[in-house]
Amino acid sequence: MKLVELDHPVARDLLTRMRDRRTPPAGFRVCAAGLSTLLAFEASRHLQTAPVEVETPMESTLGELLARQPVIVAILRAGLGMLGPFQAVLPLAPVGFVAVRRDEQTSKPIWFYDSVPDATGRQAIILDPMLATGGTSRGVVDFLFSKGAAAVVLASMVSAPEGIAKLSRHERLIVVTAAVDRDLDSRWFIRPGLGDCGDRLYSETGRGPAAPEP
Repeated sequence: MKLVELDHPVARDLLTRMRDRRTPPAGFRVCAAGLSTLLAFEASRHLQTAPVEVETPMESTLGELLARQPVIVAILRAGLGMLGPFQAVLPLAPVGFVAVRRDEQTSKPIWFYDSVPDATGRQAIILDPMLATGGTSRGVVDFLFSKGAAAVVLASMVSAPEGIAKLSRHERLIVVTAAVDRDLDSRWFIRPGLGDCGDRLYSETGRGPAAPEP
């Protein structure tokens, strides 16, 4: 596994705004879209291109097009907050969805649904804003490799060392993240983290989980 942590001043600015518990859902979504755009460019860095000749308004010239589109796979529901920016960067890429929820008692993934285009021989890009325990992400990574994906990139806004360690056995996996945070708390939330990313994207208050009692 290869780990890539974004090193960009705009990424640090956006991530700090997302960490702030005072940021309302509308502001959180705007920052998530900006950060996802930066992640999309990094996640697509190793796609192969093929030379083509095109006619400009002035003359013929050589250029490059992607040799094959990747498959984008959003993990519901929080992954939807990253999908629009990835489609803006890769507008021709087919999109799939998986619904996997973490059991809050055991941290094990519970698989509900999948609808994924043919990934045979393609690079697959997983959208999962929070790489926490790594159980859900590892299940989706294993699933895509079983479907014939040539390589997998996991795009995550924040990642915990525990989740990174769980994914480390995959040689053809790249994890692209905006930050590697300190650790997980007793409820498997990332610290300092963002709170519950799905809640902060889509709920009315967007506060995420309350802090535990001292």
